[in-house]
Amino acid sequence: MTPPLLTDELDLLAQLLPAPGPRIIELGCGAARMARQMLQRWPGLDYLGLEVDAIQHQRNLQAPAPGMRFEAAGAQAIPCPDGAFDLALMLKSLHHVPLDAMDQALAETARVLRPGGHLYVSEPVYDGALNEVVRLYNDEGTVRAAAQAALDRALAAPGSPWVETAQRRFDMPVHFQDFAEFERRMMRPTFADHHITPEILERVAAAFAPHCTAQGAHFVRPMLVRLLQRAG
Repeated sequence: MTPPLLTDELDLLAQLLPAPGPRIIELGCGAARMARQMLQRWPGLDYLGLEVDAIQHQRNLQAPAPGMRFEAAGAQAIPCPDGAFDLALMLKSLHHVPLDAMDQALAETARVLRPGGHLYVSEPVYDGALNEVVRLYNDEGTVRAAAQAALDRALAAPGSPWVETAQRRFDMPVHFQDFAEFERRMMRPTFADHHITPEILERVAAAFAPHCTAQGAHFVRPMLVRLLQRAG
């Protein structure tokens, strides 16, 4: 069965968790785009975003919405007390956690969630036309598989605090006006140096070119959401 096409992942989160929060932590929040939408849909949420990218963190500090706080920290060492949150979000961020820290990150997440709280993990699937372009300079096959394996280990561990309550697959449309936008957004992020040489840039541009139209380049990114609940 073909996964549904979702233009707004918040609709899926709302389907799985109709009344999220009110205390929410996002691990690897980036620009906290979906969190800002959540605060509009559910006023009164208390949100904390953690980010290790110093540049993005400073940007977040300059433009917080009401109800939003930001701290510079990683998921493997969350600077919060036990049971402080109702919902934890990891949106395309678990695979960015260092491989040897993924298990600790999930243990820390369980620690700061209250019993009955949820962890919403949304991860890109290693597949699709966009992935074929990206892997020419940033092959994430190993780290994406490791993220899913870490979730499986957390669920299977003796005395695990986790229960998986849902899995959902969907496709997310991704649009770039031109290759310059792709290069800026995907090849030169503030959180990573992909060591782009002129040769790599030329090779990626050649792979990107067949996807370009007069309206830009359109892709779909396959995604997998796993919803875990902290046992009581």
